[in-house]
Amino acid sequence: MKEKIVFVTGANKGIGFGIAKHLGLSGWKVIVGARNQNRAEKAIGELRLAGVNVLGWVPVELADLDSIGQAAQELSERYPDLSLLVNNAGIPGNMGTDSRHTDISDIKETLNVNFIGTFALTKALLPLIEKNKGRIVNVTVPSAISPYWHPLAYVTSKAAQNAMMGVMACEFLQNKTPVEIFSVHPGPTTTDLNGNMKLPGFHDIETVGQKMAELINDGISHQGEFIELYPIVKED
Repeated sequence: MKEKIVFVTGANKGIGFGIAKHLGLSGWKVIVGARNQNRAEKAIGELRLAGVNVLGWVPVELADLDSIGQAAQELSERYPDLSLLVNNAGIPGNMGTDSRHTDISDIKETLNVNFIGTFALTKALLPLIEKNKGRIVNVTVPSAISPYWHPLAYVTSKAAQNAMMGVMACEFLQNKTPVEIFSVHPGPTTTDLNGNMKLPGFHDIETVGQKMAELINDGISHQGEFIELYPIVKED
């Protein structure tokens, strides 16, 4: 019987850490995706202390196509049973400005990481995921614009990621490709991406990580779905 192995990008902190922890506690063997060795090793220590079977870490920088290619090669060679990719890593862009004052460079940088980098990694790992009849899960936000929270660079990059998911799901169904892809909006969560914001309706990393693991493990096909764990709520 093949091992249940998952690669979680950005697993060294925030929602990615919560997902890695609770998938690990539910029986998955975890590979941490991170940019920084010290932060990766710190997270691995904390995960193992919590009882998670961590196989190791693989460096990946989503802004660098060479790094993505190297990560995919390492994963394919060292972990041939990898069957789950959780695309969690991303950057916030400038969340403190409105669209008319947003720099084009900020749009480019955020799209480059959150959309192009995520697509490049997904594409590079697709042969392995297909071989193992696995799944791809994207951590994202709705494409529909919320009147309460709508930073242009970030929302645009995630809308592109959502389109990617929808197109790939459609093609997998049409071509009978044994891969499932879907997207999950965790809802407002207190992380360093939003300056550890705490408002009514916000949840913590533990809650979101557990809910994500339950969803991934529910045994139901979610091909092409966009699932909201918790909706965005109005700020007071």
